Amino acid sequence: MSSLQEDYYNLCMEKSRKINSFVWHLLQEVDEKIEKGLEGITLNIAGNSHLMPVERMTGEDFWILSRILKKNPYINASIYPFSSGLDVRYNLISDVGAYYAARLLQKNTTLKYLRMTGNKIENEGGMFFAAMLQINSSLEKLDLGDCDLEMQSVIAFATVLTQNQTIQAINLNRPILYGEQEESTVHLGHMLKENHCLVALHLCKHNMKNCGIKQLCDALYLNRSLRYLDISCNKITRDGMVYLADVLKSNTTLEVIDLSFNRIENAGAKYLSETLASHNRSVKALSVVSNNIEGEGLVALSQSMKTNPTLSNVYIWGNKFDEATCVAYSDLIQMGRLKPDNTDVESFVVDGHVCLAEVSNGLKKHYYWRPTYGEACSQSSNAGSSLVPTYNMNLFIHTKKRMLHLDDLLVKQSMKRRHGQF
Repeated sequence: MSSLQEDYYNLCMEKSRKINSFVWHLLQEVDEKIEKGLEGITLNIAGNSHLMPVERMTGEDFWILSRILKKNPYINASIYPFSSGLDVRYNLISDVGAYYAARLLQKNTTLKYLRMTGNKIENEGGMFFAAMLQINSSLEKLDLGDCDLEMQSVIAFATVLTQNQTIQAINLNRPILYGEQEESTVHLGHMLKENHCLVALHLCKHNMKNCGIKQLCDALYLNRSLRYLDISCNKITRDGMVYLADVLKSNTTLEVIDLSFNRIENAGAKYLSETLASHNRSVKALSVVSNNIEGEGLVALSQSMKTNPTLSNVYIWGNKFDEATCVAYSDLIQMGRLKPDNTDVESFVVDGHVCLAEVSNGLKKHYYWRPTYGEACSQSSNAGSSLVPTYNMNLFIHTKKRMLHLDDLLVKQSMKRRHGQF
C-alpha cells in the first residue's frame, strides 16, 4: 500500500504541479501515525504556524490533496472506519478550494472535522458547503469562521441545519453582513427550534444587537441540545440580558456562554447574577470579558458563585475593577470555590491592597493563535471545548466495535489460508 506522501508526489508529477513543501512534510508525519495504527488522525495543515516554515496552500493545492484523501483507505470508510479531521485554517484556499472540499465531503464518510478558518472562500464557497451538508451525513464539526461568508450563505446554513441532524458544532464567525435588519438571526433562531443535534454554535462578530439575541433566546425555550453559545464581539447591551436571563430560568441545557466584548454593563451583569444564583443550575462557564462592567456588577457575579454549585468558570478581565471586586474574587480563589485554572485573573497584594492581574486562561484563547511553547489544547486556555466536547462517544464506541470485528475477520481469513481453504 502506497503512503500518502508517495501518492502526493506521484499526483503532483502527473498533473505537473509544484510540490508544496509544507504539505509534503506533514503528510510524512501522518504516514508515521498510520504505521503506528493510531485512530482519529487529524491532518493539520494550518497556515498560521510559527513553529516551522509554512508554504500556504492554494485552491489548486487543495485539489491535489482532496484527490489523495479520496483514494486513501485510511480516510475512506470502505476499508477502515477511522474517524478523522482536516485542519487547513489560514491558507490561501478560495472558493475554488471550497468546491473541492465540498466534493470530497459529499462522498467521504469518515471525515468528522473540517476547519477552514481564515480562508476567503466568500459567499460562493459557503454555498458549496451548505449544499454539501444536504448530502453528507457524517461530518460533525465545521469551522467557517472568518471566511467572508455573506448573508445568503449564512441563511443557507441555517436552512440546511433544520434538516441535517449530524453536525454537532458549527462556527460562522465574522460573516460580511450588510444592513441593520439582523435577518440572519431570524433564520438561525428558526433553525434552533427545529434542530435537535447541534451542541455548539459560534456567532462571533455578527453585528448582533438586542433584537438578534431575542430571536435566539426565543428559540432556546424550545431547544434542548445546544450546550455552547458563543455570541462574543457583538453589540448586545443590558436590555439583551433581560431575554437571556429569563430563558436561563427554564433552559437546562446551556453550559457555556461567551458574552465577551459586548456591553452588558452593571445592569446586565445583575440580571445574569440573579438568575444564576436562584434559578439556573446548568451553566458551567460564563465569560463577560470587556463588557464595561463596574464593581457592583462584578461583585454580584461573584456572589452568585456562592449559592450556585454548578458555575465553575468565570472570566471577567477587561472590565472596571474596584477594590471590592478584587477582594471578592480573591476570596473565591483562596477558599477554593474558583480554581486558578478556571478564571482569567489572579490576586496579589500591593501595600496592603488586593489587586487582580490577568492570566492567560479563557474559553478559546488559542482559537486565533497558537503558543510558541506548551500545549495549544490545554484545558485552562480552551475551557469551552473541554467543558463541551463535540465528539460523538457513541460513534467512537461503534468504531471500536467495527475495528474489533474487522480484526476478527482478518484472523479467520488467515487461519483459512493456512488450512488451504482459499
